[in-house]
Amino acid sequence: MSTATATAAPRPLTLPSDQDASGRTLGDEEIAMLTEAIRSGTLTSTKGEFTKRFETAFAELHGAAHGHACSSGTAALHCAVAAVDPEPGEEIITTAITDMGGITPILYQGAVPVFADVCPRTYNVTAETIEARLSDRTRAIMVTHLFGNPCDMDPIMELAKARGIPVIEDCAQAFLATYKGRKAGTLGDIGCFSLQQGKHITTGEGGVVITDDEALARRVFLFINKAWGYGDQNPDHYFAALNYRMNELTGAVALAQLAKLEGVVARRRDRADALTGSLGGLAGISAPQVTGGAEHSWWKYCLHSETPEGSPKLGAFLRERGIACAPRYIQKPAFRCQVLDEQRTFGASRWPLHLARPEAVDYSEANFPGTFEALERVLVLPWNEAYTDEHVEHIAAAVREGAATL
Repeated sequence: MSTATATAAPRPLTLPSDQDASGRTLGDEEIAMLTEAIRSGTLTSTKGEFTKRFETAFAELHGAAHGHACSSGTAALHCAVAAVDPEPGEEIITTAITDMGGITPILYQGAVPVFADVCPRTYNVTAETIEARLSDRTRAIMVTHLFGNPCDMDPIMELAKARGIPVIEDCAQAFLATYKGRKAGTLGDIGCFSLQQGKHITTGEGGVVITDDEALARRVFLFINKAWGYGDQNPDHYFAALNYRMNELTGAVALAQLAKLEGVVARRRDRADALTGSLGGLAGISAPQVTGGAEHSWWKYCLHSETPEGSPKLGAFLRERGIACAPRYIQKPAFRCQVLDEQRTFGASRWPLHLARPEAVDYSEANFPGTFEALERVLVLPWNEAYTDEHVEHIAAAVREGAATL
């Protein structure tokens, strides 16, 4: 054996990925359900059984009275916004760190998204940041439990109830996360979930809405179904709505995936606890800060750098060692995207943003200190249920080595 061969560096460990089979729980159970659905010959959820079974099981898992499946997480949020039925120009407060799927539904229903600042360590909106953005036009509040870390919901709900404002929970990243013993999605008035490829369970695309409010549930159901009153004595199309139905193939996969959800979240928590335990005492880098009274569900694992330059520098170090990561996450607040920054909505109308108060669309950096600090310093690590102790130690060793260079 040559000296070069004998001293060659070991091949880097490849981490499982939620973008393919290596980091997903898809298997024989989903194939069996799909086979049954296809052989039934009924692939529409208006006539089939798989989507209905999934809706019932999902609602029961959360202790919710109503569950309605739809075609995506964006559709779920659109249904929730449509359920609260804002007047044109009314405002829905949301977070400055979010996916566009949480913003465009607000615009499509004629409302104005008003962005609240976030805590720079939990990355979530707070009662204080929401209250600073309230106005007499506020129709609803949309909170996002970012990365699977629940918002501090008690003060948020106290604020909302005092003003009679409904709260929509974006739980796309927070399956089975809990806050003071209650599951995310049951803390506000409506909970919305995503079944997109990278979520805790997946159907590629898909969404679910849960609520205990019968009137809101009725509006969600109708909005999914073009506002057609299925089952009514004299059905009609009652208002403007879309077809956001989940098909039976998706429903079959969702039903099989749901049976695995509790195990998925338990494994993610176990591995996250192990990584946190391995990273104690590092200079310049901190483990995630979990909201008090909450149990994180670990969609991703986020490191926090004490300096703005630490995130990209550590990110580059980790990537060299085969660890995919996202320094600064989405890079910029949602309001810096062209659709909002340049008000590119429907033709040249700027609708509904042309109806906004000047304060509602004031995106000055001084109004969002926590948001800019959070995005400058966060480093998002990939995470999924297929990680082993070896994977966790590989990440921990690389983070420790990289932190020493900062």
